[in-house]
Amino acid sequence: MSGAFTLEGGSGGARAGTLRLRNGDVPTPCFMPVGTVGTVKFLTPEDLLGAGASIILGNTYHLYLRPGVEVLEAAGGLGPFMHWDGPILTDSGGFQVFSLSKLNRIEEKGATFRSHIDGSEHLLTPEKAVDVQAVIGSDVMMALDVCPPGEADRTMARDAMERTLRWLVRCRDRRLERLAESDSRAGLLFPIVQGASYEDLRLESARRTLDLDDWPGVAIGGLSVGEPRDVTYAMLEALHPALPADRPRYVMGVGYPEDLVESIARGADLFDCVAPTRNGRNGTAFTSGGQVNVKRAAFARDFRPLDPDCACECCRNYTRAYLRHLLVCGELLGHRLLSLHNVAFMVRLGRRAREAVLAGEFPSWSADWLERYRSGAIKLQD
Repeated sequence: MSGAFTLEGGSGGARAGTLRLRNGDVPTPCFMPVGTVGTVKFLTPEDLLGAGASIILGNTYHLYLRPGVEVLEAAGGLGPFMHWDGPILTDSGGFQVFSLSKLNRIEEKGATFRSHIDGSEHLLTPEKAVDVQAVIGSDVMMALDVCPPGEADRTMARDAMERTLRWLVRCRDRRLERLAESDSRAGLLFPIVQGASYEDLRLESARRTLDLDDWPGVAIGGLSVGEPRDVTYAMLEALHPALPADRPRYVMGVGYPEDLVESIARGADLFDCVAPTRNGRNGTAFTSGGQVNVKRAAFARDFRPLDPDCACECCRNYTRAYLRHLLVCGELLGHRLLSLHNVAFMVRLGRRAREAVLAGEFPSWSADWLERYRSGAIKLQD
């Protein structure tokens, strides 16, 4: 189990490695595009491959409700169902149960919730979370956790941490049962470290989690859920020396360029977020000179690429003026192209950080990159 990750280099606090999964290798640091319901919005699997994606994320809660485990079972898993033959990581569905369902009740047996789609009642137990992810065919599955809000008080944060640890044991045992039954679909299981914004709880969660098993990797949950950025970074700094150096670290829900670079500097390896496609649909592009509102009138006669530093399909073939025209007219092509660009930008950012780590230059590279990114929007006209 512990041989799935090879650490290949370090620079400052940043790391570079390769996570070897049954459906392919994942070079790290790595941004994972989010295919919540079996699709990364507006993009085909071919688009994702062209953007350089090596792994995608699926969501257990959404896929359990639609299309459902019966359809996924008949299809042979999410990969064949959506025409993606690379690795897939899935979250457990816990965050969505707590944030999306119309009504939920958290008990020791699991989380009872009403579907946000039709109001039907469901019970998601730790065992069921593992079973659903096995049917999905996840290369990496997450243990069911309790994710408190960013403003959680200490009592709420500890309660969530304790239940997450108890549920982790049940997830581990259910996966072992499936393996004993020769179920090859039971992928690697990552535990999730909780503790909200309390450093001592984070460290306790990490220590007790690592005492439970020889995990192939560790996820850090409960960040990017409303707490200030400096708190997010402080939690990652505290956890950096407490987590095994030879295992990948997945920071759940991090997906803005600045946060990606800052998190890599603090030892993180894997990231996911819907932000690239969501911002693309809203007309916002990530660029090497900061975020840009492509609907701005100043772009109406700007016939340069969106980001001259980007070689994605959008930047190779279309101008800022044309992209603005599409968005102002409400044409879906504009949303699609910006979504593609943003995903490619994030994937490439992870790759460039990896190159800087392997060259031993990450601290200087990241300082230069962040200064340029934070300097403001790209120049509108020469």
